[in-house]
This record gives sequence, structure tokens and C-alpha cells, in this order.
Amino acid sequence: MDGIKYAVFTEKSLRLLGKNQYTSNVKSGFTKTEIKHWVELFFGVKVVAMNSHRLPGKGRRMGPILGHTMHYRRMIITLQPGYSIPLLDRETN
Repeated sequence: MDGIKYAVFTEKSLRLLGKNQYTSNVKSGFTKTEIKHWVELFFGVKVVAMNSHRLPGKGRRMGPILGHTMHYRRMIITLQPGYSIPLLDRETN
């Protein structure tokens, strides 16, 4: 589970919870199949589909030195009907 950084809670991700889709940020070096395997093993759910997109890093400045933060990947995980991830489920909170 080192690849999954944290769950994302935006307006769009909260709307997708109603469609049994969960959003999280993951490290950019991992593939969809690795993340799918980890989610199925760790949470005990069946994953139907995985969508991902890469978000760019932000520019940072420390005095005269220009730098940037690392880019990361955001995954939208669709589960089979009847399954849910209890830690991220909005209805149980």
C-alpha cells in the first residue's frame, strides 16, 4: 500500500461516491494493474475499472532558485455493485 498516498475529497469525487467510484492520489511510478491488485487485496473488493490521469507538479521558488514539486497520478477506481471501501464511504461517517 505504499503506492496509494491518500484519498481525494473534492466536489467531483464526492459526486462519484454515489456511482461507487473512489478517487485517490498515487505515486506516479505505479501502474493501473499494481494499484488494482493492492486495492482488491487490502480492502477485499472487486474492481471493475480504473481511470487515471497525471497531474503536473507545481512550481516553487526559494529565493533565486526555481524548483518544482513532483507530479503525481490520480486514480478513479470503480467497484462492482455491492462493494464499498468502508474508510472512504461517505454514508457511514
